[in-house]
Amino acid sequence: MRMMAGWVESTSADGKRLKPREVVAEFDKYLHDELDLLREAANAAQLRRNMQDLQLVMIPEMFWDYCMPDVMVMERMNGVPIGQLQRLRDAGVDMGKLARDGVTIFFTQVFKDGFFHADMHPGNIQISLEPSTFGRYISLDFGIVGTLTAIDKEYLVQNFSAFFQRDYKRVAELHLESGWVPAGTRVDELEGAIRACCEPYFDRPLKEISLGMVLMRLFQTSRRFHVEIQPQLVLLQKTLLNIEGLGRELDPDLDLWSTAKPFLEKWMLEQVGPEKLLEQLKAEAPAYAKLLPGLPRLLAQYLKAPHGGNRRELEELLAEQKRTNKLLHSLIYGGLGFVLGLIAMQFVLRVRVF
Repeated sequence: MRMMAGWVESTSADGKRLKPREVVAEFDKYLHDELDLLREAANAAQLRRNMQDLQLVMIPEMFWDYCMPDVMVMERMNGVPIGQLQRLRDAGVDMGKLARDGVTIFFTQVFKDGFFHADMHPGNIQISLEPSTFGRYISLDFGIVGTLTAIDKEYLVQNFSAFFQRDYKRVAELHLESGWVPAGTRVDELEGAIRACCEPYFDRPLKEISLGMVLMRLFQTSRRFHVEIQPQLVLLQKTLLNIEGLGRELDPDLDLWSTAKPFLEKWMLEQVGPEKLLEQLKAEAPAYAKLLPGLPRLLAQYLKAPHGGNRRELEELLAEQKRTNKLLHSLIYGGLGFVLGLIAMQFVLRVRVF
């Protein structure tokens, strides 16, 4: 595969855009990681912690005293394979709710945690019929997991949110801002191409949508506009196709867009709200407390030095000060906006009462 990837990359400019060697390197990494059962057990433990408050999916506990690189011992799980649909229906499982829960689990793992199960085919998923956990998912096989950075999550959630609002201009702008398309690309042309790909599929149930076809059309558009393939997102695309197939089996009438939209809007609100800003300020406070007191001393030394001594340290501290000012401004304006929103809400309620 490495040899073929090198050949593809060397034959054309389009081959370079697809980054085949980086994609093969990603699969190489995940393949060897999957053979380390101690790593798989650690993946399971992380997902179990992430999902414990969601109450929609069960992940087996690992018994660490017996786990080694070639041995994994875990809690036994009792459930019905999700492929046995008739058995689940006969047991009284709400298939529509099951489909919606699956979408919620996926988007929670991807956009909230940035750590997701990347091998979600039906063989790795069961449904509990126990009275205390009836209708919950049981997830198995954690050899392949995907991770996303904060930057990846931010751009993806903004892209999804813009898609759901049919704001194709914003989608095009995000591709430019992220560097996924060349800087000279015309926003209006990219906007029109994305609209042509996605508009035909909105307001349709899942049975009438093929995400594979949407991805294929987007791939053709990406070729025209020289969009660079992002190797770190290959597993996410694979998992999205798994989710599509699973959702179609469980509830063909599921509206994937409307199910996911409230989740993404809530996530974005949490990322820009006053609580998030306060959390970031608290996290950065120790660094500010250490760096800012030394600013006057380094400034005096810099002014006295003939050739600008300690210039690098001073520039770092000035950068930190600017960053602090931005956070404080965001906190102040965010808090002010929050308070004004509450005042406006109370005013509206009083008007309605009168």
